[in-house]
Amino acid sequence: MDVCDGPVEVEPRGFVSRDEQWRVLMESLAGLELGVWDERIVSWLAGWEWSTVSTIASWLRRLSSSTATGGPGR
Repeated sequence: MDVCDGPVEVEPRGFVSRDEQWRVLMESLAGLELGVWDERIVSWLAGWEWSTVSTIASWLRRLSSSTATGGPGR
């Protein structure tokens, strides 16, 4: 499933398996050192519905992209 690379204007739809949602979250956190508790929370979040996971992943990716390009990180 695709994760929005800009502001999320409508609820992301569809079903994505827990394993795939975990992968999406981990990809969104790439380059960030994670501890055991961090990984536990990623696993917990992966069990939520796709609309929530997709939105959180979009935030992380946009923040990472903004930081990498020197853009404003609110």
